[in-house]
Amino acid sequence: MSKTQQLFDKIQSGNALWPDFADFLNLESKDLEIFFSLAQNITKRNFGNILKIYNPTNKFPAISITGSNCALECEHCNKKYLKGMKQILDNNDLELFLRELSRKNGVGALISGGSDLDGSVPLYNFLDTIKKVKRETNLIINTHTGLLKEDTADKLAEANVDIVSFDINMDEEVVKDIYHLDVHLDEFKRAIDLMKRYNLNIVPHICVGLWYGKLNKELESIKFIKENLRDPSLIVVIVLIPPKNSKIKFDTPQPDMIAKVIAMIRFLFPMTEISLGCMRPRGRIKIEVEKKALKAGITRIEIPSRDTMKWWQKENPEIQFKFYSACCAIPEKYEKRAESKPSDIKRYLNIIN
Repeated sequence: MSKTQQLFDKIQSGNALWPDFADFLNLESKDLEIFFSLAQNITKRNFGNILKIYNPTNKFPAISITGSNCALECEHCNKKYLKGMKQILDNNDLELFLRELSRKNGVGALISGGSDLDGSVPLYNFLDTIKKVKRETNLIINTHTGLLKEDTADKLAEANVDIVSFDINMDEEVVKDIYHLDVHLDEFKRAIDLMKRYNLNIVPHICVGLWYGKLNKELESIKFIKENLRDPSLIVVIVLIPPKNSKIKFDTPQPDMIAKVIAMIRFLFPMTEISLGCMRPRGRIKIEVEKKALKAGITRIEIPSRDTMKWWQKENPEIQFKFYSACCAIPEKYEKRAESKPSDIKRYLNIIN
């Protein structure tokens, strides 16, 4: 029996240990198909033959409460993503914007921003406004908190936010040299413990390829989730987009590399939804990344290519597509509220009709 077959048998039987998953991440592309088939079988058994597609449009905008400012100036981002968000720096403006969003049948918003030097997003002073909006509208509120403090965790719970999207990285080199954060990795556990204490809905995010476009400590990040969150309802996988103006050279993460991480999450979290988030490489590689992610067991995807959807229909004729005008991290209980109208998904209509 080959080593690949032995590894497959261990994973299929549920007897694989962490060193076995390390071996899985080192497999060559030619050996992956049987593992992808297993991931697909697990996904269909536990979630049906359904792909959830998230297309936020203007119904679920991303807001930066720091504008384009960030104290960390991370190498992989360098404030680029903040510049693409709606920039609202004032509580009154935030309240007016969110109320108008609700009035226009918006679904919700992501409240984010740049980080302070300690790795936290300075949300605290906006949470009374968010609490008021949550109390008086039906908006779904997703927040990026970073390495939050207890007073912020307490306020987030009091404000009744629906989601905390939390990036997890157990790579000391990435935290120091890419994030520019001078903190111990224990700070991630401290933040998770705080959020658990206040019963916040944590949606862990893993960014594949932050170590210069290659795999390095993704396994440790997944192990961290398993040990500290056990079986979250959803894990969002995002992917490094190599920055154009960084002094550091980043490779483009390759589709099989990304798919191995997703498949490993599927094997370790069989009852957890997996989403391929909006941050992932564009250009010619985009469709291949999406295809491999589908084969590896995702249940959700944000703004997929039409070509990817057509391909998946041919590969999987029984697939059902469900569309939501929201970010891909929303809880399942809010899906009815976020269902897309035909006018929201015009670009996809000729595929599903």
